[in-house]
Amino acid sequence: MDNKGKILLVEDDKNFGDVLRSYLEMNDFEMTLAVDGEEGIAAFQKGKFDLCIFDVMMPKKDGITLAKEVREQDQNVPIIFLTAKTMKEDVIKGFQAGADDYIPKPFAPEELLYRIKAILKRSQKPERQNQEVKEFNIGKYHFNYPLRILTFDNDEKDKLSPKESELLRMFCLYMNDILPRSVALKEIWGEDNYFTARSMDVFVTKLRKYLKRDEAIEIVNIHGNGFQLRVTEEQLS
Repeated sequence: MDNKGKILLVEDDKNFGDVLRSYLEMNDFEMTLAVDGEEGIAAFQKGKFDLCIFDVMMPKKDGITLAKEVREQDQNVPIIFLTAKTMKEDVIKGFQAGADDYIPKPFAPEELLYRIKAILKRSQKPERQNQEVKEFNIGKYHFNYPLRILTFDNDEKDKLSPKESELLRMFCLYMNDILPRSVALKEIWGEDNYFTARSMDVFVTKLRKYLKRDEAIEIVNIHGNGFQLRVTEEQLS
């Protein structure tokens, strides 16, 4: 079996946990299953994991408390929350505790698998987090991040606002891949909630207008996940 990574699953519904564990093992992940938060933190301390999946509502120690304890030991391991609760306040608490993604129950196992793959893919590309990258080529555009100047075809220039510039830089770091909404919101706005999400939508619309001169470029909404800055291969520099 070609192992794709080690996952710690903490889920107090044993039947549901067994189903998820079996499904992910069938997709070549090495799984560790714990049934409450105390077992979960003990398992995390014993092993090294590429990703954690925590149910929020659990006995002995809830998922948010567990995530906070994990974050005290490891700032980088991705965490996905599973929960039946859909209140905005709980979503915000989850991201404040260090979550990378949040999936309300019920959900299709395929959706969880897709999100796991997306998170692992971006976490394995540290060059995206390279703070030294200051300038980008986007099709026929050149983007100077420190000066916040977007130049089209070495001629027309647009001066971007600070937020526009920050968001465009993140799109460039994730070019032709999905930029998760939660990642952009936490990085640029500092939190992920309904109001910051609506603000991000406004800035995405503004960036689309800036980039419309090049038909090879588009910013696509990936439903339920985020956005993707697509640039056709022949236009990539």
